[in-house]
Amino acid sequence: MPLLETGRRRTKLDRSYNGPPRQGPVRHISPVQLTLERIHEQNRANVQKIDPAKVPAPAPGAAARGKPRLLLMGQRRSGKSSISSVVFHKMPPNETLFLESTARIQKDSMHSFMDFQVWDFPGQVDWADPSFDLDAIFGEIGALIWVIDAQDEYLEAINRLNSTILNLQPTYPNINIEVFIHKVDGLSDDYKLDIQRDVTQRIQDELSDHGVENAPINFHLTSIYNHSIFEAFSKVIQKLIPHLPYLEALLNNCCQKSGFEKAYLFDVLSKIYIATDSSPVDMPSYEICSDYIDVIVDVSEIYGWNRPDEYIERLEGPPWNKKLEHQVACKDAESCIVLTDGRRPILLREVNKYLALVAVVKEGAYSKMPDIIENINATVGGLLQIFEITRRRQRA
Repeated sequence: MPLLETGRRRTKLDRSYNGPPRQGPVRHISPVQLTLERIHEQNRANVQKIDPAKVPAPAPGAAARGKPRLLLMGQRRSGKSSISSVVFHKMPPNETLFLESTARIQKDSMHSFMDFQVWDFPGQVDWADPSFDLDAIFGEIGALIWVIDAQDEYLEAINRLNSTILNLQPTYPNINIEVFIHKVDGLSDDYKLDIQRDVTQRIQDELSDHGVENAPINFHLTSIYNHSIFEAFSKVIQKLIPHLPYLEALLNNCCQKSGFEKAYLFDVLSKIYIATDSSPVDMPSYEICSDYIDVIVDVSEIYGWNRPDEYIERLEGPPWNKKLEHQVACKDAESCIVLTDGRRPILLREVNKYLALVAVVKEGAYSKMPDIIENINATVGGLLQIFEITRRRQRA
């Protein structure tokens, strides 16, 4: 059972990570280095056209081709590094108070169901400086995430965002702009909505004055101290998945046939859901499913140790005389809990080493549990086929 045999979290004691490799080391990139890497990649492409046998090796640390890139931008101290640390590095939110201000561009390569990159831009960096190669930064962008501190004066942040959009619009008109109105955990619900309306109105009015209508901008209220930041990143990541409609169709069919209230396809480490069914997202159910994954991963840290070969041989010997995978009904991790308040079962089923399907079942579904398990097996099989087809197309 891969999920239970290998922990996927850094332990609280030593911060070690004993799961599959997920993210590369953080790199600090100067403007000159960005330009040099871009030139090197262009030279490799030119040489490949002339003689494929003499293609130079990739530049050390060059941006991976075909990997969508998420750019975290905004004013200084707006919370960009804290967001990246909490979502992608599992740092407890309280520990982000001790993070130093980012002085240089930081680049993370995330290896999951879909490889992508996260670039953290310091607030004082002016990407419009001539020393930057804009195509090296924005050429393979998946989304530009602009972080605005809701507890600080945000007029300057809005002005910089509008300037950025107006400068990028002629060359990169299809960039997805995601505005995170951040640090809203200490604000009342009414005040949050007032700030969101004010920010939205100011941005849209200024862009409209410059002739930019219906710019692809989305607004999210976020905080690292609750699940809102994961919800926002889930919506951002979903826009980068080309086969998202097929994943949603499978989950819709599974919910309809099995009587699920809600189903999520989670990335286990980050707790970002990459797909869900078409019913409205219920934040309490999402939070419960997200916390359920934490429980399973924590249990895997306790019991997920690698068994010695002698122990495995005893299990596979008499009186069974079968391989372990032939002695279990399902080689992947499965789990089920029942919420005492509503008597609703929550099911978790591992899809692969990165993803897990988590579903909230309607009350009174116990009599249909065998059929539900079969439906989940069929859904997981369909999900794996979609990922395999997509992987083949990317290699072709």
